This record gives sequence, structure tokens and C-alpha cells, in this order.
Amino acid sequence: MSEKPRRADAERNIAAIHEAALTVLSDRPDASIGQIADAAGVARQTVYAHYGSREALLGAVADRALGEAVAAIDAAAPEDGAPSEALERLVAAWWGSVERHARVLEALATAFPDHDRVRELHEPILERLERLARRGQRSGDFDPDVAASWLATAFLALMHAAAEDVAAGRASVGAAADALARSVPRLFAATG
Repeated sequence: MSEKPRRADAERNIAAIHEAALTVLSDRPDASIGQIADAAGVARQTVYAHYGSREALLGAVADRALGEAVAAIDAAAPEDGAPSEALERLVAAWWGSVERHARVLEALATAFPDHDRVRELHEPILERLERLARRGQRSGDFDPDVAASWLATAFLALMHAAAEDVAAGRASVGAAADALARSVPRLFAATG
């Protein structure tokens, strides 16, 4: 039996809850469901009707952020053109998605302390990064002596480091973007 489609008002409430969660959690990573509901203009019970717990809401926020990141990466067309140019496009596109959620990172990190869950959440991104790394290694643009999986994992770690620095106020969004634009290509570069 297929799932019943949501009513338009339920869809609007969900969108409002997601937007409010991003806004409120950016300022207060420990914000309660009640604070998020107030910001969304809905009753706390409405939030609980869609998400049974704060962790479930944070999971939905994480899934939405992941969807936006994957869409941004795919829009950068990492399979097209020279691998080094594709990598530059991918860095800019992915950061453009991540910067919106950088200040929510603390709340998500608290909700998902399990490394395996975090790895699972990032799997679609890591797959895309590894494909680009292997393509660049075959063409000679990227270091062939470093595993493609390591390059992808290190890129992910740099992206998280940039988001953490922005969230902590140690770097501006622009400074983090510049650091990524310089660091990631160096990480991937062939040494010869």
C-alpha cells in the first residue's frame, strides 16, 4: 500500500519547521523543539506530529543538507572537463551548499556522535568524490599514489573543518571558501 500524500498545509508546516530549525540552530545549537516551533509559527505539537523527537528533526535537517550538497555537487558536473577544473567547480559548489548549514554543525554533531552514522550520511558525497579522484588519477592530474578513498575522506574533513571554523567565528565564509579553493587542489595534485 502506498503512502498517502501529505496535505498542502502539512507540506508548508514541514518547510517552515526546516527553515526555522536552520535559523534557530545557527544561533543556538541547543535550541529546543519549542523554540524551533515558535520560530516556525507552529505549535510544538505540530513539530512532534512530523518528528517524534528533537533527534528526528535534526535527522531531517541533516538529510535536507545532504540533499542540497549532493545536488550542488552534481550541478558542478564533476564528470565533465579536465579533472582539475572539475575539482575547482566542485569545491565552490559544495562549499556554497555547506556554508548555509555551517552554523548548524554543532547541533548535528551532538545529535550524531556515531562515526558510522556520519560516514553513512556522507556516503553519496564520498562516492562522487572518489569517482572524480580516480578519473584524475587516470589522467595524471591527481596523485596516483594516494588512495582515491583517502582523497575523498580528506576533502570531506577539510570541508568540515571549514564549516567548524565559520561556526566558531574563527573564519568568515569568504575566508573559508578561499582556504578550501587553495587547499583542496593541493591535496589532490600529482607531485611530479
